[in-house]
Amino acid sequence: MEAFPAFFPLVGRQVIIAGEGEAAEAKARLFDGSPAEIVRLTGAAAADPAAYAGAALAFVASPDAAFRTAAAAAARAAKTPVNVVDDARLSDFYTPAIVDRGPVVAAVGTTGSAPLLASLLRTEIEARVPAGAGRVAALLGRSRAAISEAFPDMTQRRSFLRSMLGGPAAEAATAGDMARASRLLSAAIAAGVKTGGLVSLIEAAQHPGLICMRAMRTLAEADIVVAGPEEDSFVAQHSRRDAHRMAPAQAEAAVLAELARAGRLVAVVTRGANSALAAELAAVGAPHELFRPAPAP
Repeated sequence: MEAFPAFFPLVGRQVIIAGEGEAAEAKARLFDGSPAEIVRLTGAAAADPAAYAGAALAFVASPDAAFRTAAAAAARAAKTPVNVVDDARLSDFYTPAIVDRGPVVAAVGTTGSAPLLASLLRTEIEARVPAGAGRVAALLGRSRAAISEAFPDMTQRRSFLRSMLGGPAAEAATAGDMARASRLLSAAIAAGVKTGGLVSLIEAAQHPGLICMRAMRTLAEADIVVAGPEEDSFVAQHSRRDAHRMAPAQAEAAVLAELARAGRLVAVVTRGANSALAAELAAVGAPHELFRPAPAP
């Protein structure tokens, strides 16, 4: 990872855009609908560090090299992170290609080396993120304190949130009926959650493209990942960073069954067939599913 992605809160903050022309207007359009106060600077004002004081971010866009240098220096003197369009040497950060769904934001960056590639990848991601995803996030955000109070145990909370994301409250929010969504969510919080764990057996493939999207999503959601060292790179790429890792030698069927009954989502990743383990899980009554890779072309 050559650059660390980070999200800057914009509520109640200022964003400075210094310069004129199409590039500056494009940066201004980037913040259409955001809660930030957009401040435009031109001429000598852009070279004054006081103009950048307290701002969250600054963008400089101008065909004039002297203007870009002076404005970037002024922003940096005010300790404001600055991005200079088409000039990585003067920039503190890169501007990614963004998928904007309100509270839900996805960003793709290439450390400034291939912005067209970032735009193409953004288009693919945008097609996968529902337009109503931001409303679902807003719904859960407003109830965050109530959810945390009702489900202080993190495993139960994750189980509840998973059920909500695939349930009627999220469907109502996606459709724009926020009043009904709020009622459904409140009722679900009051009713509590029935923890439902699962053991997912994922047979890895030499080529990641042969593994189905549902298996990838299952691995990304798992609380516990069972995998040997030969699967380290695959697991690191597709699982949660905070997922607990377990060695295959520890993953006996009885142990996995107990974890599932406690509400844990367990992903077992192997190169070989999992049929024998599936039979053992069935024998001890553990809920499980089996994912096999597609045949190689």
